[in-house]
Amino acid sequence: MNYTLNQLQIFLKIVQEKSITKAAEELHLTQPAVSIQLKNFQDQFDIPLTEIVGRKIYITDFGKEIAAAAEDIINQVYAINYKTLAYKGQLTGRLKISVVSTGKYVMPYFLTNFMQQHAGVELVMDVTNKNKVIESLENNEVDFALVSIIPNTLHVEKLDLLQNKLYLVGSSKTKINLGKSVKDTFNGLPLIFREKGSGTRQTMELFIQKNNLPVLKKMELTSNEAVKQALLAGLGYSIMPLIGIKNEVHNNGLQIIPIKGLPIKTTWSLVWLKGKKHAPVSKAFLDYLRKEKAQIVQEKFSWYEQY
Repeated sequence: MNYTLNQLQIFLKIVQEKSITKAAEELHLTQPAVSIQLKNFQDQFDIPLTEIVGRKIYITDFGKEIAAAAEDIINQVYAINYKTLAYKGQLTGRLKISVVSTGKYVMPYFLTNFMQQHAGVELVMDVTNKNKVIESLENNEVDFALVSIIPNTLHVEKLDLLQNKLYLVGSSKTKINLGKSVKDTFNGLPLIFREKGSGTRQTMELFIQKNNLPVLKKMELTSNEAVKQALLAGLGYSIMPLIGIKNEVHNNGLQIIPIKGLPIKTTWSLVWLKGKKHAPVSKAFLDYLRKEKAQIVQEKFSWYEQY
């Protein structure tokens, strides 16, 4: 046996994602590179680790056992690294955060200086939709979650970070007929929705229901980036968070359409399970945010107040 730590990490990610393509994306590698490493790893075993049926990859029972062993090995390597840094007096450990998809435009700015100050901290940040974020929080799989809608099914504590503003947005190249009322404006307006489980979609649907608006649902897309591209192409309109369309608005690719009742204002909040016993790393991060969040907002999000 001559497998490497890199091969163990790649195989474990394939098992977790159940997809070579998704594993490659998560690891920031090309799909061929991941496939080659999987083959090299598999060649060291007489028993198959995976099976391909159609275009889908399945993990064999033996493969699942190897993945469990690989995870133990990788965790031990992390433990060695942490202990080495801790011996030097540095803050060490993993900081695990689950972030709703639009939150990727927010959370990095609240992490940068903290991560630079503590080289021994490893960040694990999962960017997904609201339902999966709440699930990971409920299962206590993460230290924190970043949301714009506080989950009412869980007992949580929170730290508010930044206001979230959602506007009706469309391509700057298209002309919209503003009616005498909000209902008139939305009548026949082709709308682009995020997927079910998205916090942005939930907020958009609540606005539509509250105002009893007619809906011409043009399409449903599974990411903020996909919605932006559809808007830029002139395929329709959507209610979107301002935080994710800064460049497109500044470059006149997208326009904010003035509508009574908009923007919808919510708050980006870092939440955690009530009563959670924070590890030293997560406690240090929380202390850092409480001290520095106002300065971060002023330095990184001053443009936000123009709207």
